[in-house]
This record gives sequence, structure tokens and C-alpha cells, in this order.
Amino acid sequence: MQTRTLADLQVGAIGLGTMGMSAFYTGAGTDDDESVRTIHRAIDQGVTLFDTAEAYGPYTNEELLARALGDRRDDVVIATKFGLLRHEEGESTPSTERHITSSPGSVRTALEGSLRRLGTDHIDLYYQHRVDPDVPIEDVIGQLAGFVEEGKIRHIGLSEASAETIRRAHAVHPVTALQSEYSLWTRDPEGDVLDTLRELGIGLVPYSPLGRGFLTGAITKPSDLDSSDFRLANPRFQEEAFATNMRLVEEVRSVADEAGGTPAQVALAWLLAQGDDVVPIPGTKRVTRLDENLGAADLELTSEQIARLSALPAASGDRYPDMSPIGR
Repeated sequence: MQTRTLADLQVGAIGLGTMGMSAFYTGAGTDDDESVRTIHRAIDQGVTLFDTAEAYGPYTNEELLARALGDRRDDVVIATKFGLLRHEEGESTPSTERHITSSPGSVRTALEGSLRRLGTDHIDLYYQHRVDPDVPIEDVIGQLAGFVEEGKIRHIGLSEASAETIRRAHAVHPVTALQSEYSLWTRDPEGDVLDTLRELGIGLVPYSPLGRGFLTGAITKPSDLDSSDFRLANPRFQEEAFATNMRLVEEVRSVADEAGGTPAQVALAWLLAQGDDVVPIPGTKRVTRLDENLGAADLELTSEQIARLSALPAASGDRYPDMSPIGR
């Protein structure tokens, strides 16, 4: 696989998001054996960036990734995140309370826990999962810079941060990557955020690059999802918005027919065409879907096709039921 750089961190052009192996997309259940096979296949195919978080499971996703990597840990870049689980000083059992927090004690506890579960002495890329409005970003980055000096993390990342927050963070210590939702149905990073990243030399790691599976065309109606699937609470999957958003899928499918690829490959190829500093992390637990996604790196879209896709409107509906923690 071709490589790209996030600031000074070199990774494969397409990474692997592992969240769905352990959390949220629950309809099909979990199959750790298949997930392990998928991770092994990804490494064999040149994937180097593997994305997880303490909040996925919670905790079990990091453990699954560590088990799958085994003695190949040094062949990959591990990215994990803190800041969505509250950790109290001196607690003896890991917290499962979801709460945006980057208090110093909580961040330290989160890091030590992730290192232990991942079976490693360092995290390659450590993201603040969401910006904490109660802790100045300068203080958070200052603490992470200390972890860099200790050798416990190699690179610092942010997630869903505003252009202003990115600038303030980068002034304290270089930020390597911003992870934010970005796809044909989520264009939020375009404009100030993406311009700021490029001015400062920071990479962009789009999560949910397939629109939480919507852009693949495999979901044709809300009832296709299991009743426990968190997407059913997503405004974009509600009946009226769903019907509107299917028009996006139809156009992606049309381009796929022209280009000789699948809708998923077209959606990913469009993202890859947005710049060499963009490294999407589509998630899957299945080898077949992994192979399909990685095929996007070899799919060449014409400039006319890219322009057609870029002209599509963003999806109808908010990205989350509650958008208040997003984009601080």
C-alpha cells in the first residue's frame, strides 16, 4: 500500500478503525475470531494505522487489538484516545461512566490503563477524544507533552476540535493529526479547520468515512438495522432524513458503475483525492469488507467524477442526537 504522512508520522494511505469490532454496531454481534483475522489481513495488506479508544467496549477493544497484534506490534502505528470516560483519583476499578473530561488525574489514569491493555510501553498517536470545555487546551497539551518526554506517547492528536483550539494546542506542542468525521455526507472540516491543518502541517484522519455504513448502499431502510444499533438514534437515520440521504447514495452508486468500483470504494477514493495529508480509517470486522475498502487505494476517479461528488450536498440531519460536545 502507498504511504502518507500525518505531519512527520508515516502510515499506510488507508487505516483501520476497530471500534465496531467491540461496540455500538451491535446488530451482528461481535466475533473476536473474525476481527482478529481482519486485523491480521490488514497488516498483510500494508495497513499500518490501527485506531482504537479506551471508550470502545469500554476497554475491550484495546485488549482485542493487543491480542490480535501479538508480536507484530512494532510493525504498526497504534492510535488510541482518552477523554470520554471519567477516572477518579485512586479508583481501583476502571470507570464505565461516559463523561467528557481531561482533568490531569483522569488523563494520567487513562494513559496508564491504555498502555497496560495494549501491552505496550508507548502509544504512537494519542488523541484527546473530545475537547473538555472545563480544562484549557493548553493545559491538556502541556500534560501530553510531558508524556512525550517520558516516552509514553510519540505523537499528539485531537478529535473534533475547532480551528481555534487546534491553533492554541499546536502553539504548546506540535499536533500530528486531527481525527474528525469527514465523508461525502459530512463535510464539516472543509473551510477553517482544513485550512488551519494545512497551514500548520497537521494531518487529517477522517472517521466514519463511509457515513456509518450509509454510503455503501447496504442499508436501504432504517429497519435494516438491529433494534439495539445506536444508529437508529442518529438523526440522519430517521425516516425523513433517511429518504433524502438515499439520493446521495444513488449518485455515489452511479459513479461507482462508471469507475468500475463499489460505492464504498468510490466514497473512500473521493476522500483520498482530497489531499495526501488525508488518511481515512474505515471500520469493519470482516475480511471481505476490509479487502473491498483497501481496493479504494487503486481506484482512480476522473476529475469530472471528483467534481460531481464534491458538488453533492451534505447529508440531511445532525450527525449525533446531541451535537453540543462537537467541534469545540
